Amino acid sequence: MVNYERPVPLDRQRHLRMRVRAIPGHDRFAAQANALPLTCAELATAACHYPIVFVGTPDGPLQACALVGLREKENLVIDRSGQWAADAYVPAFVRRYPFVLARVDDTSSSLTVCIDEAYHGLGESEGERLFDDQGNESPYLSRVLGFLRAFQLDYQRTSEFATRLRQLGLLVPKQLHVDRPDQPRQTLSGLWVVDRGSLAGIDDARVVELFRSGQLSWIESHLLSLGQFSRLVARLDAAAQTSVELAASVG
Repeated sequence: MVNYERPVPLDRQRHLRMRVRAIPGHDRFAAQANALPLTCAELATAACHYPIVFVGTPDGPLQACALVGLREKENLVIDRSGQWAADAYVPAFVRRYPFVLARVDDTSSSLTVCIDEAYHGLGESEGERLFDDQGNESPYLSRVLGFLRAFQLDYQRTSEFATRLRQLGLLVPKQLHVDRPDQPRQTLSGLWVVDRGSLAGIDDARVVELFRSGQLSWIESHLLSLGQFSRLVARLDAAAQTSVELAASVG
């Protein structure tokens, strides 16, 4: 997963003059993540681009994630310049950067708006202001806060969805083995997928429950997305070829 480098609570005094602008390499912060969280609102769209899996441990929380890499610390959808591939959906988790709603300490139950001060698109001369001269939220910041709130609500719904799948016994562990010439096998574990046989075996009352809650369509998106593994393999092959070409040109 992804951790922001230097997140700090947004402060009207500290950040009064701060501006935010999009810069080349904006997505570099996620370059070493092979899985990125998704919310329920994104599942149908993301399913057209990535395998959607559930990430977690047998007894711990689970997250619905877009699998964006097949090896540890490798995101195949971000190029060397830190740009997201133009032909791939950008998850809301990435689009919200450099902002995040987070707990500022382990004792707090509420979430605080934070900004990653390590982001190179922050400054006082270019971009969108966060506050006006009186310390009021700018229209840009109001839009950001609305996006963060909507993301958090959907994230919570998605967490509840994953918990319900586990309660119904629909999730099974999945391991991915990546074999490349002249390289040791790599294994990705901690992944979970819905078992089609178990889904077909649940009783009618549970089917109606899943349908009326909207979760049945989320399950269908997840299952359809598993066909996108071949797209990730193609990206891995392309990345390996690029590395060979770069090595040859350097040599």
